[in-house]
Amino acid sequence: MKLLVLQHIDVEHPGEWQDCMRLAGDTWDKVELDDGEPIPPLESYDALISMGGPMDVFDEDEHPWLIAEKLVIREAVQERNMPFLGVCLGHQLLAEALGGGVGRMSTPEVGLMDTSLTQAGQTDPLFDGVANPLACLQWHSCEIRNLPQGGEILATSSLCAVQAIRIGKHAYGLQFHVELTANTVTEWGKIPAYKESLEHALGVGALGRLDSDIAAKLADFNTTARRLYKNFTALTR
Repeated sequence: MKLLVLQHIDVEHPGEWQDCMRLAGDTWDKVELDDGEPIPPLESYDALISMGGPMDVFDEDEHPWLIAEKLVIREAVQERNMPFLGVCLGHQLLAEALGGGVGRMSTPEVGLMDTSLTQAGQTDPLFDGVANPLACLQWHSCEIRNLPQGGEILATSSLCAVQAIRIGKHAYGLQFHVELTANTVTEWGKIPAYKESLEHALGVGALGRLDSDIAAKLADFNTTARRLYKNFTALTR
């Protein structure tokens, strides 16, 4: 398989999924949108992945490339029926691109926590073999408020009703992160907006505590990430 990965900041890369790609013999091209790199035509790709970032879906004046990305997501999902996976910002962009709505949360969701699969999520092929509830990392202050037409909620939490969605047969969005590596917290903690939101939610020194907590559970996160990657790519294979 050949995948196209859209990134919005260099530290929010596919993480553990990069090892999954290598082990599966898949290839991928990375586009760093925040550096002004253009999105190539979709014809030569089998699937599209959109990662997270510190900006929001409505920050088009500051980040005009968001407009182009939404158009590409719409093309991939609606015109090409291409498998799509959006993570965090990418999850929200999927909804926004297809006519849904995204807004700010009254209480940001930050830290390690569980998200629960809905009845639809428990039978969806993306979550086959994945634990329920599902342990994940949350680090966001916006959420999907209105689903696009035909969207279905696959996972939910007490603070954020829309944790995972499916649109059509194989366009998915995940609000949460499971693609963690041993360096994720260190890399993300260098972004002032991320560090500020983490310490606002969890107190001073939260970065070190979160790093330790993730290290203790990293093997479980990797297992979940590998399973999700296998399930997602099976939609194309």
